Amino acid sequence: MAERVFLHVGLPKTATTYLQTIVWSNRDRLRADGLVVPGRERRDHLWASRVVREDPHLDRHPAHHRSAWQRLREELATAPGTGLVSHEFFAAASRAQARAAVEALAPAEVHVVVTAREPLGLFTASWQESLKNGGTRPMADYGRAESRSPHAIWDWRTLDLALVLQRWSAAVPPERIHVLPLDPSAPREEIWGRFAGLLGLDPDGYDLSRSFPNSSMGVAEAETLRRVNLSLRDSDHPFERAFDKGVYLRTFLADERLVPRGGEKFWPEPDQIEDCRRRGERAAALVREGGYALHGRLEHLLVPEEVEPRRVPGSVTDAEVAQVAVDLVGRLLDDVRRLSTPERTERDEDGPQVRDGAAKPRALARRLRSGLSRLPGRRG
Repeated sequence: MAERVFLHVGLPKTATTYLQTIVWSNRDRLRADGLVVPGRERRDHLWASRVVREDPHLDRHPAHHRSAWQRLREELATAPGTGLVSHEFFAAASRAQARAAVEALAPAEVHVVVTAREPLGLFTASWQESLKNGGTRPMADYGRAESRSPHAIWDWRTLDLALVLQRWSAAVPPERIHVLPLDPSAPREEIWGRFAGLLGLDPDGYDLSRSFPNSSMGVAEAETLRRVNLSLRDSDHPFERAFDKGVYLRTFLADERLVPRGGEKFWPEPDQIEDCRRRGERAAALVREGGYALHGRLEHLLVPEEVEPRRVPGSVTDAEVAQVAVDLVGRLLDDVRRLSTPERTERDEDGPQVRDGAAKPRALARRLRSGLSRLPGRRG
């Protein structure tokens, strides 16, 4: 039986994907070192978070998804040493759901781990992530309320460190809630070092080569994606499935086509910046005065007193969007040509190159899916 279980609950956009990639690519080595990461695949932790948060749509999904939380708990109950469960959507759990999750892991001693960052950068990254998942809300309208629903992910409910700490401290005493602020000036390996140290591991003993940065789009690219999402939403074939959003919108279009363009960095509206500043100050005060275990520097939870001037997404012109869209169409046509051209060709005696038959629609679809599966940025 696992004597201790670390429950890493987020926050979203705080190096969670980076840390989870390291954990899952080193899972066997971690088990040999006494840390059990339960489940058959990484998505089991996502589905477990949905079970804990009582997702009303679970009944539409396979039994394998609905049983994820039970399977994780059963594996931890038979495993020695220390356990780790990690998904950022646990951050949205209500007080009652947090208590139920901790009670379900008894008699293990549960520690909650919260990776965090200053709210302005977090807010900006969160809006981009919402677009990569099909969102259509303009940044000026984003984050204007705090949802009471545990199913609201891209919302201050999961982004505001103070709100998350208040809910989870109803289930775990503050001294067993560990706050790890990201240092914006440090190499990304630094957060792995502190995360591993908290788990009782030597951070240098693991392969980090399969981890990757979760990069950002420029302001014109982000606005273009938002408008694409609007068009898809109103089309006869909207991209509503999680697979469609994850593979085609997030990875293929955003991460692999729009992010590499670079582009200008941006901020939200001035009043949203001040809201971020207030939330950071409140969270830092709570951590300082509430007895939480801090692994890092408190000032990294604060929005800097001065921030560099940047554009806001509302300033993007139709001409800028059109230019991004035109460039994107050219890139997509090249992708289709590359994925649909048969690998084998024969040369006619008269000189012209003759392909092994025209690509049939089904064959093209297979090649597109196969090609997408080999894209370097695809995530599980």
